[in-house]
Amino acid sequence: MSNIKSFEKYSNEYEEWFENNRSLYQDEVKSLKKLVGNTQNGLEIGIGTGRFALPIGIKIGIEPSAKMKDIAISKGLKVLGGAAENLPFEDNMFDFATMTNSVCFVDDLLKSFQEAFRVIKQNGFLIIGFIDKDSKLGVEYQEKSKRSKFYLDAKFYSTDEIITLLKRVGFFGFELEYVENTRKSFLFLKSFKP
Repeated sequence: MSNIKSFEKYSNEYEEWFENNRSLYQDEVKSLKKLVGNTQNGLEIGIGTGRFALPIGIKIGIEPSAKMKDIAISKGLKVLGGAAENLPFEDNMFDFATMTNSVCFVDDLLKSFQEAFRVIKQNGFLIIGFIDKDSKLGVEYQEKSKRSKFYLDAKFYSTDEIITLLKRVGFFGFELEYVENTRKSFLFLKSFKP
């Protein structure tokens, strides 16, 4: 995840977005909680400031932005520096992993999914939260990305593109959960490791 310049520079604005969009944020957390269920021992890949890890009980994450990492640590989370393409964890270590709004910032999405697959235990799962590029909101974000603090270097994907890459890695059994109030644009995709 080398596309972190904006997150280094605008970490406070990132935090403010959640305060200014509390209803949408709560809807996202509600959808994520539904998919995680009671499963413990999770990892957030691209933990940011811990906005999604904390409410679903994830205690550990990886984050390439030093400023975002420091904010997450100040909230009591264990956060290691690094990228999704090279996770500093042993094989089969976690019951599940999440990537919430981070896939558009990784350099090599296939490698990121391979690493997630490696660190998730057998019968575990990966949840990806993202804006579908083919949705109305996805088209708007792509058009605005050239003027956006955060999405200038983002690469958006369709649901089909994400599923195709996940299948190549070995994930199966895909479940979709659309977040309310996003016009079926922001969704969580859950896939399983056999």
